[in-house]
Amino acid sequence: MTESEAEIGASGATPDEFAPQETVPPAPVMAGKGAQRIASLDFIRGIAVLGILAANIVAFGQPFTAYMYPDAFLTPHGEVSGWMWVAQFVIIDGKMRGLFTLLFGAGMMLFMERAWARGSSRWLQVRRLLWLGLFGLCHFFFIWKGDILFMYAVAGLVALLFVKLERRNQFILGMIGYVFGGLIYLAMGGSMVLGSSGNFGEGAAAQEMQEGLMSAKYEDVEESLIDGDLIASGDYAGLVAHNFTDHVGDLGFVLMLFWMETLPLMLIGMALFRKGLFSGGLDARKQRLWGGAGLAVGAALSLWIALAARDEGFSYYGTMAAFLGWSFFPRLLMVLGLAALLGLWGMTASGWLAQRLSAAGRAAFTNYIGTSVLMMLVFHGWAGGLYGDLNRPQLYLVVLGAWAVMLLWSKPWLERFRYGPLEWLWRCLTYGRLFPLRR
Repeated sequence: MTESEAEIGASGATPDEFAPQETVPPAPVMAGKGAQRIASLDFIRGIAVLGILAANIVAFGQPFTAYMYPDAFLTPHGEVSGWMWVAQFVIIDGKMRGLFTLLFGAGMMLFMERAWARGSSRWLQVRRLLWLGLFGLCHFFFIWKGDILFMYAVAGLVALLFVKLERRNQFILGMIGYVFGGLIYLAMGGSMVLGSSGNFGEGAAAQEMQEGLMSAKYEDVEESLIDGDLIASGDYAGLVAHNFTDHVGDLGFVLMLFWMETLPLMLIGMALFRKGLFSGGLDARKQRLWGGAGLAVGAALSLWIALAARDEGFSYYGTMAAFLGWSFFPRLLMVLGLAALLGLWGMTASGWLAQRLSAAGRAAFTNYIGTSVLMMLVFHGWAGGLYGDLNRPQLYLVVLGAWAVMLLWSKPWLERFRYGPLEWLWRCLTYGRLFPLRR
């Protein structure tokens, strides 16, 4: 949703005496633009890590199914909340995950450029991704089942096979993969909407399909209520046990569901990084023009989809199709547009807010996991106990409070320490040795 998702500890090159050598010409590292490139990535990552909480807040404070399906709320979801659903769908949903994925690919490429420049090999990146996958599994089972780190680690290991491709081929392969996945998602969305509404015909097969879709809907809602009861009651041990017994299969489902989006976007992120999207390598006027056009067209199409879902009454399969199927291609336009515009902004951004956002981006791994822990303290029955009590507007107030926490702690910490806490731990595990934490 995520890197922390992203390539978090990439600043600072440290010699690697453990990785075997790889007979590949090292990719050029432009020292003069290194700091600028990192600043741009950190700035975008800071915005994304704040945005990902806005995307996930409903699934933290209400049944997981309510993320897409407003009728699953345990509180009334009225007209104002409906319009908020539209706004979140257009501005946030899928876009923050897409930005994270793009940055993850860019971070992998940056990491490999530095590793090759030091004479290291891809095995260093393999170790890094394996540790990230372990972090993701711990996050999934013990903190929140909406984890995205495990998927990033698995997809990253596959993307690592393509780091030596020419930049152009990385981009083409990523776009082909994304288009292929988008067509599959469109077909899935159409079949879900038609099948659930009974528009596939009157035959036995059509009726069986409709009954199967309705059964799947009720099972999903019921499972979310079971999870919610465990959260609200404060039965943390029971929740963890339930995750191990009933949700371990969700890991494979998430991989299958987002595979055709995640891997292509990683490859596109690699190509755009090498092209100079985040470091001033492109003509700024053209980058601004194309970024603005992609953002505007994608947002217009997303608004049309959101309004159609609203007018249709926010049905279960209507909202699911809007999230997974109809918005797949508009989302790509918005993600690329945001990356282009924020990349330009991040290279020149200054002032209090820009510094705080960049610091939050440098500590994005800690902020991502830390936010999940903070949401446990707010919503779980053994702590704040607010699960199921807050409506959508009130949940957004929680988001604002968590944003304040992320912006307030990250910069002072990084003024005293070299890395965020989890960034430091991940780095030590990757290299197999302790690094100094204090400046």
